[in-house]
Amino acid sequence: MTFAFVSGSVALDFVGTVQSRRDAPLDLLTTAPRLAEWAAASGLVDTPAPATPADLASAVRLREAVYGLALASAAGSPLPPEECATVNAAALPDPVCPELLPDGTVRHHGTIEAVLSEVARDAIRLLTETPRLVKECAAPRCTRLYVDRSHRGSRRWCDMTRCGNRAKAALYRSRTT
Repeated sequence: MTFAFVSGSVALDFVGTVQSRRDAPLDLLTTAPRLAEWAAASGLVDTPAPATPADLASAVRLREAVYGLALASAAGSPLPPEECATVNAAALPDPVCPELLPDGTVRHHGTIEAVLSEVARDAIRLLTETPRLVKECAAPRCTRLYVDRSHRGSRRWCDMTRCGNRAKAALYRSRTT
């Protein structure tokens, strides 16, 4: 299963590594190598750093804390202190290191801990700078969170090519049958 990066935030894309949370959860980060694959696929690092089972456990804790905080933020509720502590602790290590190359390109490298630090820092920025822009996809089975930066704040789906298209196709079918 491939990873999707449609949320407008690396932290929310990380949360999206669990699909269909309400009815049939599918966890895309079940092994340490899958975590390393996600790190590279996210663009945070160019080459996946090796991940350990301990890294995976830390990543899952961070993912679930960000999810809880984003839901609380979207609902206008106070942020749970223990989830704040989890995100704050993950943000402490040095983030991914950019390296300027002689040809003018940039290479990004770092450990899984550095990648998780980037995710945590993105979550902190998101939840403090644009908390009201975090929404949950309107598709019934989708639980992906995204940043709604649409002009009117009226975006309904995490991804128009996936959930939005399905919803519009279903509406069309219901009108024509």
